[in-house]
Amino acid sequence: MAFKHLATAAVTLALTGGGVATGAALHKDVRLVVDGVERPTSTFALTVSDVLSANGVTVSGLDQVSPAPQSPVSNGSVITVRYAKPITLTLDGSEGTFMTTEVELADALAAKVPDLNRSWTSVALASPVPRTGLEVTVSTPKQVRLVVDGKTRSITTTANTVDDLLAEQNVTTWAQDRVSPSTQAVLAEGDRVVVQRVRISTLQRTESIAFASKKKSDPTLWLGESRVVSTGKAGKATRIYRVVEIDGKKTDRSLVSETVLAKPVAQVIAVGSKVTGNGAGINLARAAMWDRIARCESGGNWSINTGNGYYGGLQFNLAAWKSNGGRDFAAYPHQASRAEQITVANRYYAKAGTRPWTCA
Repeated sequence: MAFKHLATAAVTLALTGGGVATGAALHKDVRLVVDGVERPTSTFALTVSDVLSANGVTVSGLDQVSPAPQSPVSNGSVITVRYAKPITLTLDGSEGTFMTTEVELADALAAKVPDLNRSWTSVALASPVPRTGLEVTVSTPKQVRLVVDGKTRSITTTANTVDDLLAEQNVTTWAQDRVSPSTQAVLAEGDRVVVQRVRISTLQRTESIAFASKKKSDPTLWLGESRVVSTGKAGKATRIYRVVEIDGKKTDRSLVSETVLAKPVAQVIAVGSKVTGNGAGINLARAAMWDRIARCESGGNWSINTGNGYYGGLQFNLAAWKSNGGRDFAAYPHQASRAEQITVANRYYAKAGTRPWTCA
């Protein structure tokens, strides 16, 4: 700039042509303070900008310079420079970046973080803010609930994450334990953190193996009838289970291995396939009711014939027996089986209910 060249020329002329007295008058002692660090300097500079240039201090539009760069300097002047520096702030899990000209981190965060003095910070508040900036995480005080071993506590904490909270509260967890939310989750006001103690063990037991049932058709039995041909027999096995307990309560048991000591023997059941000429089989519906009526009518004797004209457990007369298809099974009621008599009784029941039986 022409102005700067003229100023420099004037200083040179004063020093060469004006003598020592004039040079002494132009000389100044100036205090230059850059981001809180003072640099005492002697200069013949005329403006703040000249002082900065002479001391290798470069500034940008966001930096703070006081007095303004074009202001004149005099002996004893104080020039303050504060660089604009980026701070990446993660506040309670929310991240953002802002510029500051503050020298100390505490001053930079004061307007951004409520209750700063009670908050946790990843960088000490007294730390200077370098020109390259800082990354800082801040966790403000918050009320959370912590559930450990089934017991709930209300806690005011500045812990940033669940993991930090557990460390703060001296809660030790093991690999199989369950923590919710995850240990890396950022805490928020009102959060509920649950630690469940998980214990995994094995259990060995000798247990029976249920036998299966096999059915085979038997044409000598009426349709609907069945009988056991051979009784089944349970087997035996040694079984190892994986048992999971959460906070002392068993929540799951699963089979890990099985060693069969004795195989089960299946039960064989004969199933009737015999039907009457009209395709009817055995109908044992309401069997308990018919047994109760039979105990009253005949003392439960299904083959009784006293000669009084009423036969069998349910005391059919011959007319009722014939009209309800009793001859599908036998000529007389007392000659038929209990199942056959109940079948005929159900046919009669479909027409008249229990009215024909006084004991109903």
